[in-house]
Amino acid sequence: MLRREFLLGAAAALAASSPLEALAAEGPPLTSKAEFVAWMTANRPAEEPKYLERRWDRYQVLLSFNDLWTPADKRAFLLTPRQEFCLPENREDAYVGHYLDIGFGVTITPPGTMGRMTSAIQVHGDKVLEIGTGSGFQSGLLTYLTSRIHSIEIIPELAARTRGVYDRLIGAGYHEYGNIVTKSADGYYGWEDEAPFDKIIVTCGIDHIPPPLLQQLRPGGIMVIPVGPPGAQHILKVVKKTNDGGELSVSRSDIFGGKVIPFVPLSGGHQSEG
Repeated sequence: MLRREFLLGAAAALAASSPLEALAAEGPPLTSKAEFVAWMTANRPAEEPKYLERRWDRYQVLLSFNDLWTPADKRAFLLTPRQEFCLPENREDAYVGHYLDIGFGVTITPPGTMGRMTSAIQVHGDKVLEIGTGSGFQSGLLTYLTSRIHSIEIIPELAARTRGVYDRLIGAGYHEYGNIVTKSADGYYGWEDEAPFDKIIVTCGIDHIPPPLLQQLRPGGIMVIPVGPPGAQHILKVVKKTNDGGELSVSRSDIFGGKVIPFVPLSGGHQSEG
Protein backbone atom coordinates (compact mmCIF):
# COMPACT_ATOMS: atom_id res chain seq x y z
CA MET A 1 0.00 0.00 0.00
CA LEU A 2 1.34 3.44 -0.89
CA ARG A 3 1.52 6.07 1.82
CA ARG A 4 -0.92 8.32 -0.10
CA GLU A 5 -3.44 5.47 -0.23
CA PHE A 6 -3.00 4.89 3.49
CA LEU A 7 -3.61 8.57 4.25
CA LEU A 8 -6.72 8.60 2.10
CA GLY A 9 -7.94 5.50 3.89
CA ALA A 10 -7.19 7.08 7.26
CA ALA A 11 -9.07 10.21 6.28
CA ALA A 12 -12.09 8.15 5.33
CA ALA A 13 -11.85 6.25 8.61
CA LEU A 14 -12.09 9.51 10.55
CA ALA A 15 -15.69 9.70 9.45
CA ALA A 16 -16.41 6.35 11.10
CA SER A 17 -17.39 5.97 14.75
CA SER A 18 -14.09 4.33 15.85
CA PRO A 19 -11.25 5.00 13.37
CA LEU A 20 -8.54 3.92 15.79
CA GLU A 21 -10.35 0.68 16.52
CA ALA A 22 -10.51 0.15 12.78
CA LEU A 23 -6.75 0.73 12.49
CA ALA A 24 -6.04 -1.80 15.23
CA ALA A 25 -8.45 -4.23 13.61
CA GLU A 26 -7.18 -4.03 10.03
CA GLY A 27 -3.44 -3.41 9.98
CA PRO A 28 -0.53 -4.03 10.13
CA PRO A 29 -0.04 -7.70 9.11
CA LEU A 30 0.22 -10.17 12.00
CA THR A 31 1.76 -13.24 10.40
CA SER A 32 5.03 -12.18 8.74
CA LYS A 33 7.93 -10.11 10.03
CA ALA A 34 8.87 -8.99 6.53
CA GLU A 35 5.29 -7.96 5.72
CA PHE A 36 4.98 -6.13 9.04
CA VAL A 37 8.19 -4.16 8.53
CA ALA A 38 7.23 -3.34 4.93
CA TRP A 39 3.73 -2.19 5.95
CA MET A 40 5.01 -0.02 8.78
CA THR A 41 7.80 1.66 6.82
CA ALA A 42 5.29 2.46 4.07
CA ASN A 43 2.50 3.70 6.30
CA ARG A 44 3.92 5.13 9.53
CA PRO A 45 6.09 8.23 9.83
CA ALA A 46 9.66 8.06 11.10
CA GLU A 47 9.66 4.31 11.80
CA GLU A 48 13.16 2.83 11.72
CA PRO A 49 13.40 -0.77 10.47
CA LYS A 50 15.73 -1.83 13.31
CA TYR A 51 13.11 -0.91 15.93
CA LEU A 52 10.35 -2.49 13.90
CA GLU A 53 12.30 -5.74 13.77
CA ARG A 54 12.89 -5.66 17.53
CA ARG A 55 9.22 -4.89 18.11
CA TRP A 56 8.23 -7.89 16.02
CA ASP A 57 10.64 -10.13 17.92
CA ARG A 58 9.24 -8.97 21.27
CA TYR A 59 5.72 -9.44 19.88
CA GLN A 60 6.55 -13.08 19.23
CA VAL A 61 7.63 -13.46 22.87
CA LEU A 62 4.36 -11.88 24.06
CA LEU A 63 2.41 -14.31 21.91
CA SER A 64 4.30 -17.25 23.41
CA PHE A 65 3.25 -16.12 26.90
CA ASN A 66 -0.35 -15.34 25.87
CA ASP A 67 0.02 -11.67 26.78
CA LEU A 68 -1.96 -10.40 23.77
CA TRP A 69 -5.41 -11.89 23.38
CA THR A 70 -7.17 -10.43 20.34
CA PRO A 71 -6.08 -9.29 16.87
CA ALA A 72 -6.80 -5.69 17.94
CA ASP A 73 -4.59 -6.05 21.04
CA LYS A 74 -1.83 -7.53 18.88
CA ARG A 75 -1.97 -4.73 16.35
CA ALA A 76 -2.06 -2.12 19.11
CA PHE A 77 1.27 -3.46 20.37
CA LEU A 78 2.75 -3.56 16.88
CA LEU A 79 1.63 0.00 16.14
CA THR A 80 3.08 1.56 19.30
CA PRO A 81 6.66 2.90 18.99
CA ARG A 82 7.90 1.93 22.46
CA GLN A 83 11.35 3.40 21.82
CA GLU A 84 9.77 6.88 21.74
CA PHE A 85 8.64 6.49 25.36
CA CYS A 86 12.05 5.51 26.74
CA LEU A 87 14.81 7.82 27.87
CA PRO A 88 17.35 8.47 25.08
CA GLU A 89 19.98 6.39 26.87
CA ASN A 90 17.58 3.41 27.04
CA ARG A 91 16.22 3.67 23.51
CA GLU A 92 18.25 0.72 22.25
CA ASP A 93 16.77 -1.45 25.03
CA ALA A 94 13.16 -0.44 24.36
CA TYR A 95 12.08 -3.97 23.47
CA VAL A 96 13.86 -5.94 26.18
CA GLY A 97 11.72 -7.88 28.64
CA HIS A 98 12.57 -6.04 31.85
CA TYR A 99 12.01 -2.72 33.62
CA LEU A 100 13.74 0.44 32.36
CA ASP A 101 14.43 3.58 34.34
CA ILE A 102 12.51 6.70 33.21
CA GLY A 103 13.75 9.00 35.98
CA PHE A 104 11.94 10.45 39.01
CA GLY A 105 12.34 7.13 40.82
CA VAL A 106 9.96 5.24 38.50
CA THR A 107 10.27 2.77 35.62
CA ILE A 108 8.62 1.67 32.42
CA THR A 109 7.03 -1.75 32.94
CA PRO A 110 8.07 -4.68 30.69
CA PRO A 111 6.12 -5.03 27.42
CA GLY A 112 4.56 -8.38 28.32
CA THR A 113 3.04 -7.10 31.56
CA MET A 114 1.61 -4.05 29.82
CA GLY A 115 0.34 -6.17 26.95
CA ARG A 116 -1.56 -8.53 29.23
CA MET A 117 -2.98 -5.69 31.33
CA THR A 118 -4.22 -4.06 28.12
CA SER A 119 -5.78 -7.32 26.95
CA ALA A 120 -7.43 -7.91 30.33
CA ILE A 121 -9.44 -4.68 30.37
CA GLN A 122 -10.97 -5.55 26.99
CA VAL A 123 -11.08 -2.07 25.48
CA HIS A 124 -13.34 -1.60 22.47
CA GLY A 125 -13.96 2.11 22.12
CA ASP A 126 -14.57 2.49 25.87
CA LYS A 127 -13.91 5.50 28.07
CA VAL A 128 -10.70 4.62 29.92
CA LEU A 129 -8.97 6.09 32.96
CA GLU A 130 -5.28 5.37 33.48
CA ILE A 131 -3.70 5.95 36.90
CA GLY A 132 0.03 6.54 36.51
CA THR A 133 0.84 8.01 33.08
CA GLY A 134 4.54 7.32 33.62
CA SER A 135 6.41 7.00 30.33
CA GLY A 136 3.19 7.22 28.30
CA PHE A 137 3.57 3.80 26.67
CA GLN A 138 0.45 2.30 28.26
CA SER A 139 -1.73 5.13 26.98
CA GLY A 140 0.02 4.71 23.66
CA LEU A 141 -1.23 1.13 23.45
CA LEU A 142 -4.74 2.20 24.36
CA THR A 143 -4.97 4.82 21.60
CA TYR A 144 -5.39 2.02 19.06
CA LEU A 145 -8.33 0.58 20.98
CA THR A 146 -10.25 3.73 21.92
CA SER A 147 -10.22 7.47 21.33
CA ARG A 148 -11.38 8.26 24.90
CA ILE A 149 -8.41 8.12 27.27
CA HIS A 150 -7.82 10.09 30.47
CA SER A 151 -4.49 9.66 32.23
CA ILE A 152 -3.27 10.98 35.60
CA GLU A 153 0.35 11.35 36.73
CA ILE A 154 1.19 12.55 40.26
CA ILE A 155 4.73 13.76 39.46
CA PRO A 156 4.28 17.16 37.74
CA GLU A 157 7.65 17.09 35.97
CA LEU A 158 7.04 13.60 34.59
CA ALA A 159 3.50 14.53 33.54
CA ALA A 160 4.86 17.53 31.64
CA ARG A 161 7.66 15.55 29.99
CA THR A 162 5.31 12.78 28.84
CA ARG A 163 2.80 15.30 27.53
CA GLY A 164 5.71 16.65 25.52
CA VAL A 165 6.37 13.17 24.13
CA TYR A 166 2.74 12.88 22.98
CA ASP A 167 2.86 16.34 21.41
CA ARG A 168 6.11 15.56 19.59
CA LEU A 169 4.65 12.35 18.21
CA ILE A 170 1.48 14.16 17.15
CA GLY A 171 3.69 16.57 15.23
CA ALA A 172 5.40 13.59 13.57
CA GLY A 173 2.06 12.27 12.30
CA TYR A 174 0.86 10.10 15.18
CA HIS A 175 -2.40 12.03 15.50
CA GLU A 176 -3.96 9.34 17.71
CA TYR A 177 -1.99 10.64 20.70
CA GLY A 178 -4.10 13.77 20.57
CA ASN A 179 -6.91 11.66 22.08
CA ILE A 180 -5.05 11.28 25.38
CA VAL A 181 -6.25 13.81 27.96
CA THR A 182 -3.74 14.23 30.77
CA LYS A 183 -3.37 15.99 34.08
CA SER A 184 -1.04 15.96 37.07
CA ALA A 185 -2.93 14.97 40.21
CA ASP A 186 -3.24 12.29 42.90
CA GLY A 187 -4.54 9.28 40.99
CA TYR A 188 -5.85 7.58 44.14
CA TYR A 189 -8.89 9.85 43.94
CA GLY A 190 -9.48 9.29 40.24
CA TRP A 191 -10.96 11.93 37.96
CA GLU A 192 -14.41 12.61 39.38
CA ASP A 193 -15.32 15.34 36.89
CA GLU A 194 -14.90 12.89 34.01
CA ALA A 195 -16.46 9.83 35.67
CA PRO A 196 -17.90 7.30 35.16
CA PHE A 197 -15.37 5.24 33.24
CA ASP A 198 -15.95 1.97 31.41
CA LYS A 199 -12.44 0.75 32.11
CA ILE A 200 -9.70 1.73 34.59
CA ILE A 201 -6.08 0.65 34.43
CA VAL A 202 -3.71 1.31 37.34
CA THR A 203 0.00 1.10 36.56
CA CYS A 204 1.39 1.41 40.10
CA GLY A 205 1.04 -0.87 43.12
CA ILE A 206 -1.12 -0.44 46.21
CA ASP A 207 -2.24 -2.70 49.06
CA HIS A 208 -5.97 -2.19 48.40
CA ILE A 209 -8.40 -1.12 45.70
CA PRO A 210 -8.98 2.63 46.08
CA PRO A 211 -12.68 3.24 46.87
CA PRO A 212 -12.83 6.40 44.69
CA LEU A 213 -11.73 4.39 41.66
CA LEU A 214 -14.30 1.69 42.32
CA GLN A 215 -16.97 4.36 42.67
CA GLN A 216 -15.96 5.95 39.36
CA LEU A 217 -16.07 2.62 37.52
CA ARG A 218 -19.32 2.14 35.64
CA PRO A 219 -21.42 -0.92 36.56
CA GLY A 220 -20.28 -3.65 34.22
CA GLY A 221 -16.87 -2.01 33.97
CA ILE A 222 -13.43 -3.56 34.42
CA MET A 223 -10.42 -2.36 36.41
CA VAL A 224 -6.94 -3.87 36.25
CA ILE A 225 -4.78 -3.01 39.23
CA PRO A 226 -1.62 -4.34 40.97
CA VAL A 227 -2.60 -5.08 44.58
CA GLY A 228 -0.31 -6.21 47.41
CA PRO A 229 2.56 -5.14 49.64
CA PRO A 230 5.42 -3.06 48.19
CA GLY A 231 7.27 -4.89 45.43
CA ALA A 232 5.06 -7.99 45.63
CA GLN A 233 1.77 -7.21 43.93
CA HIS A 234 -0.66 -9.46 42.12
CA ILE A 235 -2.37 -7.92 39.09
CA LEU A 236 -6.10 -8.22 39.61
CA LYS A 237 -8.91 -7.93 37.13
CA VAL A 238 -11.78 -6.33 39.04
CA VAL A 239 -15.27 -6.48 37.53
CA LYS A 240 -18.05 -4.31 38.96
CA LYS A 241 -21.41 -6.04 38.55
CA THR A 242 -25.07 -5.22 39.13
CA ASN A 243 -27.62 -7.96 39.80
CA ASP A 244 -31.27 -7.96 38.78
CA GLY A 245 -32.18 -6.16 41.98
CA GLY A 246 -29.73 -3.35 41.30
CA GLU A 247 -27.26 -4.43 44.00
CA LEU A 248 -23.58 -3.95 43.22
CA SER A 249 -20.92 -6.62 43.65
CA VAL A 250 -17.25 -6.92 42.74
CA SER A 251 -15.41 -9.98 41.44
CA ARG A 252 -11.63 -10.35 41.38
CA SER A 253 -9.29 -12.61 39.44
CA ASP A 254 -5.51 -12.71 39.03
CA ILE A 255 -4.53 -12.18 35.38
CA PHE A 256 -1.11 -13.80 35.94
CA GLY A 257 -2.41 -16.82 37.85
CA GLY A 258 -0.83 -15.87 41.17
CA LYS A 259 2.54 -14.69 39.87
CA VAL A 260 4.06 -11.80 41.82
CA ILE A 261 4.60 -8.73 39.63
CA PRO A 262 6.44 -5.81 41.29
CA PHE A 263 5.31 -2.23 40.62
CA VAL A 264 6.39 1.16 41.87
CA PRO A 265 4.03 2.30 44.67
CA LEU A 266 1.00 4.48 44.07
CA SER A 267 2.00 7.58 45.97
CA GLY A 268 -0.21 10.38 47.24
CA GLY A 269 -2.27 11.69 50.10
CA HIS A 270 -3.91 8.35 50.88
CA GLN A 271 -0.63 7.19 52.45
CA SER A 272 -0.94 9.70 55.30
CA GLU A 273 -4.62 8.78 55.71
CA GLY A 274 -3.66 5.16 56.44
